[in-house]
Amino acid sequence: MHALFLLVFALLCGAAQAQQTLAPGVVLVPGGFEAGRQPDGNSLLLQAEGGGWLLIDSGRHRAHTEAALAVAGGTVRAVLNTHWHLDHLGGNAWLRAQRPGVQVWASAAVRQALAPDGWLDRYRRQLVEALPSAAPAQAAVMRVDLELLGQPDALRPDHEVSASALTLAGRPLQVGVETAVSGGDLWVLDRASGTLAAGDLVTLPVPFLDTACPPAWREALARLSAQPFQRLVPGHGPVMSRADFERWRGGFEALLDCAGQGLHPAACAAVWRTHAAPWLDEAGQARAGSMVGYYFKTLLQAPPEQRERFCRRP
Repeated sequence: MHALFLLVFALLCGAAQAQQTLAPGVVLVPGGFEAGRQPDGNSLLLQAEGGGWLLIDSGRHRAHTEAALAVAGGTVRAVLNTHWHLDHLGGNAWLRAQRPGVQVWASAAVRQALAPDGWLDRYRRQLVEALPSAAPAQAAVMRVDLELLGQPDALRPDHEVSASALTLAGRPLQVGVETAVSGGDLWVLDRASGTLAAGDLVTLPVPFLDTACPPAWREALARLSAQPFQRLVPGHGPVMSRADFERWRGGFEALLDCAGQGLHPAACAAVWRTHAAPWLDEAGQARAGSMVGYYFKTLLQAPPEQRERFCRRP
């Protein structure tokens, strides 16, 4: 099974949190890592000019997307997906079934991931192959993603976004496109509220390095730091102040530096846990250690060809 999708399922669990109003017309619908199923990423709702809402990331499961639509009073006018991971994109399918004609924006990387032999197409084939031998609980989880991947047209964007100033549903946005995490990661600054939606450029309990190019990620975080935001909404985890983000960024850079020095993964995991301590309970500390160890093996201290494979994207 592809590590990007099932590693996080295996290692992370926790109850979803209640919605939070971050500023007038800005509402967070938190994602969650609930036991027995794959995660949902955070969703951000921005109130549109003249009524209705813009939804940034739609989650994976129907319950999460339903919650976002309920917050919006049933009037989501547009969707913007930060990247192609199903925990941020999969809710598009159910939402479009409920609201035909809703327009979706995303980077070109979503189309590429859904194309024949793209990441999501390969993942679908892996699921089909593994499903007959899966235990019942795991099979139920796999079928959720197979159902979504059987509807590629419902996941694909209507409009492809490049880095620019953009107005959606009457909200002036600054959008950046990075290649750090998935080959096409959007960050979105809502100018009116000073709220920055970072997608999986910022995640907890650790940076999700499954398809990452760490040098490009360093550069992307520097560009995030230069934005005039008041609060940052990560792809997973609680809302961050600017000081919180800089602490997280410092931990990310310390983790990469530790790996580059050839130090033992356990020592580098301890470095990360020190920086991330404000966000990690005891169980989170343990999960972070396990995940860092996995990423050292598969990426951060892998042979050069394996370590750099996601830095050579088309």
